Amino acid sequence: MSDQTTNNIEIKENHYFKEFSKGIIRENPVFILLLGLCPTLAVTTSLANGLGMGVAATFVLLCSNILVSLLKNFIPEKVRIPSYIVIIASFVTVVDLFLKGYVPLLAASLGIFVPLIVVNCIILGRAEAFANRNTVVISILDALGNGIGFTLALCIIGVIREILGTAAISFKTFGGPVYNFSTQAGSILIGDIEIYKGATIFILPAGAFFVLGVLLAALNAINAKIEAKRKKK
Repeated sequence: MSDQTTNNIEIKENHYFKEFSKGIIRENPVFILLLGLCPTLAVTTSLANGLGMGVAATFVLLCSNILVSLLKNFIPEKVRIPSYIVIIASFVTVVDLFLKGYVPLLAASLGIFVPLIVVNCIILGRAEAFANRNTVVISILDALGNGIGFTLALCIIGVIREILGTAAISFKTFGGPVYNFSTQAGSILIGDIEIYKGATIFILPAGAFFVLGVLLAALNAINAKIEAKRKKK
């Protein structure tokens, strides 16, 4: 294999990795681009909810990106956006029916925010701005990266809110166990002394804004330090 061929393969692999990783780190939909904040703030009362919404959105994003990329040359320009919405709505219907049939507790907990995936700006935005202009392989990597980034953001916010709000992590919506941080539900003990009992505000809307705000401030501070080090170098 020639050096030129090897270089081309390395460039291609680096390109694929950048397309996949950008949605997780550099262009995270929630923490960097501030997209999809309605479901982010509404459903992240628990880790299970965040995980369920993230996986559902990732499935829809992946399937819609693939179909849009395959059909981009066949969809007339005048009906481009309506066509994308129909494609996305079809996969959202599949997800909605699946959750109601196999994970009814999670479906009830997520409520209206599952059907509202249809108008999620992350999914429609990736279809219009990316899948419509790129190959199927690149569109798949983009969908997986953004989906994983979105899911991670929801899980991080969800686990922080749940621990601070209930002093426990529950997977009851998946039919799983509840992990309490002490023998007494909803409180953290050292010996026989109760040092913390969940603060309900963190599982209320105000708690969502507070947790997201603190996380964004922390990320901005970290990015500022990294940028300062780069400038010094």
